[in-house]
Amino acid sequence: MKLLIFSDIHNDWRTLERLLAVEADFYVSAGDQGTWAKGLERAGEVLSARGDKVYVLPGNHESAEQVAAMCARYGLHDFHQRHLQLGRWHVAGLGYSSPTPFNTPGEYSEPRMAARLERFREFSPLVLICHAPPYGTALDLVRPGLHAGSRAIAEFIETVQPEYFFCGHIHEAEGVEIRIGNTFARNVGKTGYLLELD
Repeated sequence: MKLLIFSDIHNDWRTLERLLAVEADFYVSAGDQGTWAKGLERAGEVLSARGDKVYVLPGNHESAEQVAAMCARYGLHDFHQRHLQLGRWHVAGLGYSSPTPFNTPGEYSEPRMAARLERFREFSPLVLICHAPPYGTALDLVRPGLHAGSRAIAEFIETVQPEYFFCGHIHEAEGVEIRIGNTFARNVGKTGYLLELD
């Protein structure tokens, strides 16, 4: 079972087309398809090439309602706060970021982020896909000394220890891969990552 996970396309349609050319069973776009919600219609058109194999999260640049409408229009799956069972695996998705200085459309307070993660706590084995990275790690490092991730996501990963965690949001950390305890964690960015599950 192959999942291609990517994030932060931000209107780079050539890259999105290249990602969708990769053969996979499922495609997860982990947020920020457009920029300030501009480009969502085009994103839907391009993503629809893979039809109902596509699962989409809202990033901080688009609201959950905007992504849900795009998914409904183009035959995609709205994956925000949802969960998919693939054999023995549970794949869960949560969009939005923690608060930013830019007041973007898709932001949760840390308590709201924690509350929405709670529904995934009992799933095992778990693949967790969020737009935002965990705070205080190499995945949310904007520059030396400046972290911009979510404390709620960090706490969830540290306590629940999903098998896999994937995120985007912080472009500077694209491609960074770490371990958080037993959790394999990666900021996929628009490079993407092909996950193979048994």
